[in-house]
Amino acid sequence: MDRVFDTKVQLLKYKVVKAVIERAYADNLDQAVYEIPKEIVPGPKSDMRCCIYKERAVLSERVRMAMGGDKDNPNIIETLPVACDECPMESYFVTPACRGCINHKCMESCPRGAITIVNRTAQIDAEKCIECGKCAKSCPYGAIIELARPCVKACKIKALKINEDKTAVIDNDKCVMCGACVYSCPFGAIVDKSYVLDCVEILKEAEKTKRKVYAIIAPAIVSQFKYAKIEQIVEGIKKLGFHQVIETAMGADITLGKEMEELKEKDKMTTSCCPSFVMYIEKHFPKLKQYISSSPSPMVEVAQLIKRTSPDSKVVFIGPCASKKYEYKLEKTGGAVDCVISFEELQAFLDARGIDVATLEESPLNNASKYGRIFAKSGGITQGVKELKEKYGVTKEICPIALNGLEQIRINMLKMNAGKLPENFIEGMACEGGCLNGPLCLSHGDKNIVDVDKYGAQAREQDIAASMTLYEMTKEMKK
Repeated sequence: MDRVFDTKVQLLKYKVVKAVIERAYADNLDQAVYEIPKEIVPGPKSDMRCCIYKERAVLSERVRMAMGGDKDNPNIIETLPVACDECPMESYFVTPACRGCINHKCMESCPRGAITIVNRTAQIDAEKCIECGKCAKSCPYGAIIELARPCVKACKIKALKINEDKTAVIDNDKCVMCGACVYSCPFGAIVDKSYVLDCVEILKEAEKTKRKVYAIIAPAIVSQFKYAKIEQIVEGIKKLGFHQVIETAMGADITLGKEMEELKEKDKMTTSCCPSFVMYIEKHFPKLKQYISSSPSPMVEVAQLIKRTSPDSKVVFIGPCASKKYEYKLEKTGGAVDCVISFEELQAFLDARGIDVATLEESPLNNASKYGRIFAKSGGITQGVKELKEKYGVTKEICPIALNGLEQIRINMLKMNAGKLPENFIEGMACEGGCLNGPLCLSHGDKNIVDVDKYGAQAREQDIAASMTLYEMTKEMKK
């Protein structure tokens, strides 16, 4: 499994989720919180933490998260306090590079007198320091460095703070569940809740009742399972018990068509595809909520289409996104999606059920256009709008901008809030690079963009017309 994941933290998460799935199918979850940690770390030593007892305590919390986490916490991301104790508290640190110069620019620049010179070396009083960074900027040797916690540094909207126990705490009022902190924590102390047990129950119930369960897969999947072809992954998903695998890219086609229609009526519009982007506007720039596209996200669009054609079916979304685990439960989705699992969890599912996808036959996948497939990358939606606007009757001038990551989103939403953003079509992706670099991907990197572009070029449909026709037909069926 080392060949599949970027980090050892992901590998550890995989082992826990796989063990939970195996026990769920064996109806043996009663002692999972206590037994799984001992199976993963049998002892007598741990190579990850100070001792096996600490590591098992952390793993017990991981098992709890794999089984759904804290039901009273609406956030799908939680901190594991027992695992969050290794990072330094001090934000600025004087290194041995300090030469004990007589200029003392660091001391002179500090507005709070937090720096003193002891034995010709600068020292910072953490109690007085306000973390302004002026000392670091003024030092001619660069001897003072910032020691930002990786999770805090990754959170671009300052939804993470460190409490008096030196533990990271998530502010749910600010958090948009992008999951950047999950992937960035080197100790795996911040974890996304898993709903694999819900998925197991859906599949087990379907096996008894013959109810159809559909899997809808995010287009970013093409860049993930590098040891097998996408067609083999599709076949593997079917062997898990899914009736059919549908591309979420079909929903992206529909969303693209709807947003082009909206553009005819609106002077300015922000996209609705990324739930973290939508959440960010709702929480941090409520004045701009009026500009959010009314179109459901691609996940919801394709799920609604499935439910219109097969009302008794169940739908499971498989993707790279943390906030999709929150979005699918929102009232506005109308219960179209019944469960969400990640690419990481799909790998655990396949292995827990003994399915080696690299040995399987290929199951073709041709549900969507190239435009729907390239939604997975930052700028994909914008590209579709620019190339199709004339064909679909959008005569107004479109001035688009693709915002890549929450930092770009923050800067441009400040401009928009002040009435100083000239663009009228704003695509926002909370994850840098887009969904193909989502926090729950197996791997992250520039090559993923190449994979997604190639996947888009291979689409049988080079237009969104087929998806839009199917959408209109199912709308009539509902009536």
